[in-house]
This record gives sequence, C-alpha cells and structure tokens, in this order.
Amino acid sequence: MRIPIPAVALAAFFMPAAALSQIPAAAVCGDRSRFLSHLAQTHKETPSAMGVTDSGRVLEVLTSKDGTWTIIVTHPNGITCMVTAGQAWENIEPAAEGPVT
Repeated sequence: MRIPIPAVALAAFFMPAAALSQIPAAAVCGDRSRFLSHLAQTHKETPSAMGVTDSGRVLEVLTSKDGTWTIIVTHPNGITCMVTAGQAWENIEPAAEGPVT
C-alpha cells in the first residue's frame, strides 16, 4: 500500500526554492532524474510507456511489478511534475482486429 507524502514536502525535495513560486501550490515538480531515482527506490517503479503531447510535453507512465504506478510529465523547460499515482496497474493485451490473412 502506498503512503502519500504531502505535496509540499515533495515539492521542497524536488524543486529549487526559486522555481517553486512559478508552479501551483499542489504541484510536485522537480528534476526528472530525481523522480526516476525516488520512484525506483521507494516503489520499484520504472518507465513502461511514454508519449509526446501536442504542446511538446513528455508524458511517462512508471509501473512496478506490485501494481503501483505514477504518471509524470516533463515540460519543454525541463521541469518534471507528478500528475497522479495509484495502485492495481494492469497491462492489457491488444484486442484481436480480425482474422489474419
């Protein structure tokens, strides 16, 4: 079971004080490598999917074998923010698209 860490504490850990004033109070943002290291060490989560949004942000899904997951987004300016996290992640096999010819 994941124990949520207060957003303010995580924000202070991940982001320099000068940059905190530019991000909404509820956001947890910082250096991508620190997010990856923290999530790997505390939850054994690793990147499992990623994509680029129309606005140029890189969205990543990190998952663990235990079913925990986190979604992070890296902005064009290099700042990474946690979007959400949860439990019970399942990979779904693509559905068959019809008979093979």
